[in-house]
Amino acid sequence: MKKKFKLSNLYLILVFAILYAPIFYLMFYSFNAGGTMHNFDGFTLDWYKEVFADTRLLIIVLNTLVIALLSALISTVLGVFGAMAIHEVKRRRTKNTLLSLNNILIVSPDVIIGASFLIMFTIIGIRLGFVSVLLSHIAFSVPIVVIMVLPKLQEMSPTLIDAARDLGASQWDVLTKVILPFITPGIFAGFFMALTYSLDDFAVTFFVTGNGFSTLSVEIYSMARQGISLTINALSTLLFLFTILLVIGYYFITQRSARPQKLGVRE
Repeated sequence: MKKKFKLSNLYLILVFAILYAPIFYLMFYSFNAGGTMHNFDGFTLDWYKEVFADTRLLIIVLNTLVIALLSALISTVLGVFGAMAIHEVKRRRTKNTLLSLNNILIVSPDVIIGASFLIMFTIIGIRLGFVSVLLSHIAFSVPIVVIMVLPKLQEMSPTLIDAARDLGASQWDVLTKVILPFITPGIFAGFFMALTYSLDDFAVTFFVTGNGFSTLSVEIYSMARQGISLTINALSTLLFLFTILLVIGYYFITQRSARPQKLGVRE
């Protein structure tokens, strides 16, 4: 048993090393005064200063955050009601069909989704820019929220809703005081997943962004094509640290929301 345990730990360490080594390599050279990613010539913060001194880059960061927050918020609302609608379907075949259609949007290649949105926006006449990127991010985030919320709805006992109705609760009271509090962890999980996907997305955004509007992923790609610059390292490091803060925030929120449920079970 001990040998298996040690081998499993070694395997996990190896997997995490493969995943995180390139990121830490990138972060390490973001402090290199030499300007290359070959020899570390000394510690400097000049590349970070360049990031914060670039007004255009700061506007792109702001665009990215606004798109991510708005798309995550709107897709969370739509995804919650979508999950509730699927949950209320009684026929198993119909429910499985709806879930399959939802999952297809998740597993479909981003290139196909991006090209499809580009064609659709061109036909409809929507100008490529803020609106097209926002609509695209909402579209691919909604299925993610549905997947996160639906298991919490399935965990909820129908007797909770029946008891609330027996006590005279209206449909609105059942929704706001019974269902939503119970599925809150799933809602937060869906929101943070949608936020992360929006911040990370490149392929779809690359297709639907227009002149005069860009996001961080597209901008980093454009900068990388022009040659190696440690400004990219600094910018990527800041984005990585921001993502870590999101994960930590999500962890503490889920822990706090889980405490009332544990106390309720003990009582």
